[in-house]
Amino acid sequence: MLTVNEYFEGKVKSIAFQNEQGNFTVGVMDIGEFEFGTNTIERMTVISGELTVQLPEEETWKKFTSNETFTVPAHKKFRVKVQEQTAYLCRYEY
Repeated sequence: MLTVNEYFEGKVKSIAFQNEQGNFTVGVMDIGEFEFGTNTIERMTVISGELTVQLPEEETWKKFTSNETFTVPAHKKFRVKVQEQTAYLCRYEY
């Protein structure tokens, strides 16, 4: 079953799905700055575009572009800056 999610007044939209490889969302972020919280380990891969990310407990921001992945630990917050509409795939690890 597919589940549609919408955050930040529609500026972030995703579709959640499961398959034999695990639990995922695939989505798009509009231009802006967002803060997310995690319940599980999240491995986010940029599909198209670019995300500038401030990972938990880090002062610096790092850019991630197409086919690059970053990992966020469970029960943490992270911040994202989006300069252009960007697509991503997120894998949730329990």
